[in-house]
Amino acid sequence: MTPGTASANPCEQALARWCERCAANLLKVAVAYSAGADSTALLLAARRRWPERVVALHVHHGLQAAADRFEQHARQFCDQHSIALSVDRVNAAHDPGQSPEDAARMARYGALARMAREVGADWVLLGQHADDQAETLLLALSRGAGLPGLASMPERFEREGVRFGRPLLEVPASALRTWLQSEGHAFVDDPSNIDTRFTRNRIRALLMPAWEACFPGFRPMLARSARHAAQAQRLLDELAVLDLAHTGVPPQISQLQVLSRDRQANAVRHWLRTSSGVAASTAQLDELLDQIAACTTRGHRIHLKVAAGHVERNGGCLGYTPAL
Repeated sequence: MTPGTASANPCEQALARWCERCAANLLKVAVAYSAGADSTALLLAARRRWPERVVALHVHHGLQAAADRFEQHARQFCDQHSIALSVDRVNAAHDPGQSPEDAARMARYGALARMAREVGADWVLLGQHADDQAETLLLALSRGAGLPGLASMPERFEREGVRFGRPLLEVPASALRTWLQSEGHAFVDDPSNIDTRFTRNRIRALLMPAWEACFPGFRPMLARSARHAAQAQRLLDELAVLDLAHTGVPPQISQLQVLSRDRQANAVRHWLRTSSGVAASTAQLDELLDQIAACTTRGHRIHLKVAAGHVERNGGCLGYTPAL
């Protein structure tokens, strides 16, 4: 780079590639802006790509004293760069039995979706990067996750009628921070990111450096594995749709029995997820398949707890009854 020349923003190239893959022609784009390094780099790249069409969305979770400082920085930064800003304050406290991370994530996505609809944004862009994707995959592996978990974070999805995108999944966190620092752009660091009570933070502090020491540049490799898992899961979903077209929805037990056990598992898992929004554990699914195999008489009963409800036999079909 020659003296006096602006350094290359790694977000801009990633954003361009994401737009090509997702065929995203955005008239108005929102960026989820926490005031941290990742979302700051993404916000600046989006503003450069779509001048006058970008709005920043900031969610105040109210979970820590620093939240007020984050909002103040977000307002000052957006004023400095002439970027429209919307702020929503939410109650992200978790219910008994719910993880704090899940509660905060649900509150955040709900607020982002509401604000996006209010400002008329076509997409909401999120700043998760290659390190986040690698951490997600390692977390899934530690929990014995199946393909949906190993697929990690998709680069695009829809929630509450709003489209979300993750353009930076191929960009390492270090590249984002290096660029911001070289350009003199300010950002804040969330102190909760170093709290090792949270599993993800332990992965970040302990496992990620160990992987880097053993396998330098491992992040793109893990991201590639996640993409392969996502592709395989899409194929399994397509197969489930074909099999359920023959078994019917809800599936007929006799038609399920014609399928191999693996295809039964895939079809039942897909049916539960798409019709009732629940997922059976490995042990529950194995027990259910055993009950399906043994169901050879008219009076045979099927009854198995899955999530908060039960899978039962209704005549010749399976049925799911949620908890009251």
